[in-house]
Amino acid sequence: MLGLKQVHHIAIIASDYPTSKHFYCDVLGFTLQAEAYREERDSWKGDLALNGQYVIELFSFPFPPARPSRPEACGLRHLAFSVGDIDSAIAHLEKHGVKCEPVRIDPFTDKRFTFFNDPDGLPLELYQQ
Repeated sequence: MLGLKQVHHIAIIASDYPTSKHFYCDVLGFTLQAEAYREERDSWKGDLALNGQYVIELFSFPFPPARPSRPEACGLRHLAFSVGDIDSAIAHLEKHGVKCEPVRIDPFTDKRFTFFNDPDGLPLELYQQ
C-alpha cells in the first residue's frame, strides 16, 4: 500500500503575486505563514494556511502561460472550499468585487454550492456543509 495520509498542499502560479496574495489572504481569509523571493527564478513563493493548516503554495513566475480552464479542459477542474453559510460567504465575496455564479444544488447531497474565480481565472467553489 502507498500510505497516502492527506493532501499536503496545492500549488498555484499567479500572474500578479501581490494581487493574488491579497485575494487569498485578505478576501478568502488565508494566512501567510512564510514568504520568500527566489532571485534566480525572479519568483515569489508564499505559504498560505487555512485555519492554521498549510494548504496553498502561491508562486509567481515571469510571464507564465495561460492555462485553459473552460470549457472542461483536461486537468485540475477547480478547488472547493467548505463554508457553513454560503449566503454570507457570497455576500463577503461580492463586497470585495468577486462575482459568484448563481447558487446550485448538488443532486447527490442536496447541498448548495457556487463557483467564482481567483484573479487569474482559476475556478474556485464554495460548498455549504
